[in-house]
Amino acid sequence: MLSTSQPCQLESAGFSFENTRRNDVLESTLSGLQGYKAPKARKTGTTIAGILYKDGVILGADTRATDDMVVADKNCMKIHYIAPKIYCCGAGVAADADITTQMMSSNVELHTLNTGRPPLVAMVTRQLKQILFRYQGHIGASLIVGGVDVTGAHLYSVYPHGSYDKLPFVTMGSGAESAVSVFEDRFKQNMELEEAKQLVRDAIVAGIFCDLGSGSNVDLCVITAAGVEYLRGYDKPVQKGKREGQYRYKVGTTEVLTKTVTPLTLDVVDESVQTMDTQ
Repeated sequence: MLSTSQPCQLESAGFSFENTRRNDVLESTLSGLQGYKAPKARKTGTTIAGILYKDGVILGADTRATDDMVVADKNCMKIHYIAPKIYCCGAGVAADADITTQMMSSNVELHTLNTGRPPLVAMVTRQLKQILFRYQGHIGASLIVGGVDVTGAHLYSVYPHGSYDKLPFVTMGSGAESAVSVFEDRFKQNMELEEAKQLVRDAIVAGIFCDLGSGSNVDLCVITAAGVEYLRGYDKPVQKGKREGQYRYKVGTTEVLTKTVTPLTLDVVDESVQTMDTQ
């Protein structure tokens, strides 16, 4: 064997935070330079929610997509297809949520063809959290996975860093605090369909009215063992008001007190005439 002056050292297990102090020093040193700012996390706005009811799962989401303080899309779809009876709500960066759910749907289809069995909600959740954990939060997608399989109805929430929860009701997004307050106040086990739909609708509306990043319409997705009912535009809580008054004023309404005209003396330096082609 070849000899070496630096023997091989085994890496310590677990996460490494050795660059944390270096980053703090760089940020404090470079912050004094003109024009330098430390990078900040992109803030996104969404309200998504889901509950378990008597016969299955109900997912809900708003339809506003924002770019900083600009409304980029008023009617986007945030409830994504994974499998025939498994759907996923996405919050966070819209592109990350779209591509992640598309990749997951493709993988689930291949898994179904390979095994010859319908997918399980737990299997979908496991693959999603493994994908997100692999990228350590750089994929900014907060997901709610709901569906019905051979073992019953299941509801999971998956966070961008790979952790997950299994609860009877979940909310995510910037309007999650407002939505979860509605669930904590009125949720109960074995709710009927109409009562559960109204509860999810009210939770999403609470996020729409209390969060600037959430808005527009309410989408619902009812998943049971019999099938899926996607209720696009289930409710429109924010309606554009009608203009009731006239805001045109007659000439002379505002009195002109003074008027000054300053003539400008200009010299023509160059003049050219171009003929427009009308054919």
